[in-house]
Amino acid sequence: MKKLKLFSFLMALLILLSVFTSCLKSLPTDGAEQSEDTTETTEAQKQKYLNSVSIDEYIIVYSREDLDYSKRAANYIKEQVKLHTGFELEVSLDTDGPFAHEIVVGETSREISDTLEADTEGLEFAIYADDSHIAMEGDYFIIAAAAYFFIETYVINEVADAQIPKEISIHEPIVKEAKNFILLIGDGMGVNQTCLYEAYDVAAEGDKAYSDGEDIFYGYLLPYQGFSNTNSLSGTTDSAAGGTALATGYKTLNSRIGKDKDYNDIQSLTELAGSMNKATAVLSTDSRDGATPAAFSAHANDRDESSVIRDSQKELKSKYKTTIDCGSTDYDQYGILSLERRITRTLTSLSENENGFFIMYEEAHIDKHCHSSNMDSTFDALVRFNQAIATFMEYAFYNPDTFVLITADHETGGLQIGGDGEFYYSSTTNSSGTRTHTGAAVPVFAYGLGAEMFNGTTVENVQIPKQIAKLWGVDEFGG
Repeated sequence: MKKLKLFSFLMALLILLSVFTSCLKSLPTDGAEQSEDTTETTEAQKQKYLNSVSIDEYIIVYSREDLDYSKRAANYIKEQVKLHTGFELEVSLDTDGPFAHEIVVGETSREISDTLEADTEGLEFAIYADDSHIAMEGDYFIIAAAAYFFIETYVINEVADAQIPKEISIHEPIVKEAKNFILLIGDGMGVNQTCLYEAYDVAAEGDKAYSDGEDIFYGYLLPYQGFSNTNSLSGTTDSAAGGTALATGYKTLNSRIGKDKDYNDIQSLTELAGSMNKATAVLSTDSRDGATPAAFSAHANDRDESSVIRDSQKELKSKYKTTIDCGSTDYDQYGILSLERRITRTLTSLSENENGFFIMYEEAHIDKHCHSSNMDSTFDALVRFNQAIATFMEYAFYNPDTFVLITADHETGGLQIGGDGEFYYSSTTNSSGTRTHTGAAVPVFAYGLGAEMFNGTTVENVQIPKQIAKLWGVDEFGG
């Protein structure tokens, strides 16, 4: 009988232990319920250390007082850390904290931002770390290059504990073989137009509050710089022949749109890219039948044949799904922001094409205001072009397989700089008082693999599209 009672007692004890163990397993860990989703997230997380601190202990910090480029760079770092490690870092303004460990993006109120005073030039940026902070700075849109470099160098690698130097290091943007190509054209923009910043103080101009406060044309930050000759077969070019030369690699007669001197249709870079299954877009602040956008999207015997141009553009859109987005006359803050959103929307859409894309973007009103000898409005258009360049370059830094080239179809107005530093127009005027084009060479600014051929040289304008086509593997393009 005693043995039976002992056996029953032991069985009951085993049952109680089993129930107790099951209860322990079902209890939440650290006050949170455990689920299959969180288990999968934990398994997907990749342990990573930056300067011997676990990456999930960092908080990303930027300043509201800094430009939006820094805010976007901070969010880019957050997205990429989540993508490559599984950890989602907090993004905070520098008005909060300080926190134990910080990734500081751009110019902030943190002490490390004061310490990080690097002597950078062109597109260079700086990175620096101390015992509890990692900081990066780059002027304006260049902070995007710093953010990309930080992720590629210290987050996406096989080193478990990446060491950011505890001394200021200066770097240049990462560049890869290009599949995306962006051609930016300042209509009528000669060398002296790009120097107008010497005559204007953007930061002091209340009506220029939409700008970055820049004091230089952004083309001069690019690593490769040269010049282009623009004459057409008619002599001094107009925008139709100048645009056609840049679009097709053929010199032609004035007024021709996508046609040679004998009125034959000639293939444009837009059509070539479309035939290679690249996404394509033609963007301009001019109307869609303006000479330059038309040269990249249509064929017409004369630039004034608007209906022919628009019909030709419909055929292009039908065949290659080309985006044609044109027209903008606003220089105020809202107009510029709207234009930047349109550019960003196009870039986002075209980026979905795994074969890459080709975009031509034109700022048309530098030419228009030089024609009318309006210096202030010429500068407004130049500042707006600068903001567009910044948007495209920011994209190129986040997507280093992108080639960017900035140039002009011709110079307008014969803008000169006198011995007293004053700017003045010098070209002849027609009967209506409109300034004419000149045959002056125009600047070329380039960025990306294959762009070095333009450095320190003067090329014919037709060499620009030929080089782009060559980078696509097409040796026989243009005349």
